[in-house]
Amino acid sequence: MTRWLVAIVLVLIIGWYLSFTATRLDRLHHRVETSWANLDVLLQKRAAVALEIAHSDIADPASSVLLTAAAYQARDADIQNRSQAESGLSGALGLLLEDSEHLETAADSALLTELSGLTDKVRVAIAIHTDAVARTQMVRRKFIVRLFRLAGTAPLPITYEFEADVL
Repeated sequence: MTRWLVAIVLVLIIGWYLSFTATRLDRLHHRVETSWANLDVLLQKRAAVALEIAHSDIADPASSVLLTAAAYQARDADIQNRSQAESGLSGALGLLLEDSEHLETAADSALLTELSGLTDKVRVAIAIHTDAVARTQMVRRKFIVRLFRLAGTAPLPITYEFEADVL
């Protein structure tokens, strides 16, 4: 009788652990999704500010064309091309900011200040997203998670190349 009781308790503990791990993994996947959604919103705002800068007096005509193309490409890129498009926008903004030491109006300065603040927020969002991805990948590498397929059909979260070079 005690062997049955021990077996039942052991099965209950294993079941609880598997349920706890699956719930944790689900929360981690949710955290990755929400951090990506937040990062995506900030990147879309960055592209919008880049378009405003391209249409202002900050950019010369050539830089304006380059920045406009990069901003539209970043806004419209699908997930497979997103990394390259965001890197292109970062590069275009970097070139523009190197050349824009001739700020004359307060509006120009306000746009650059907005871009700077937004870039800081993007960096924080990238840090949060990469942390969420790393923690999720760490849990998914555990033997027990792979053995019992606790991740279900959820794709393995990844980080993107542009996250390393946001200006």
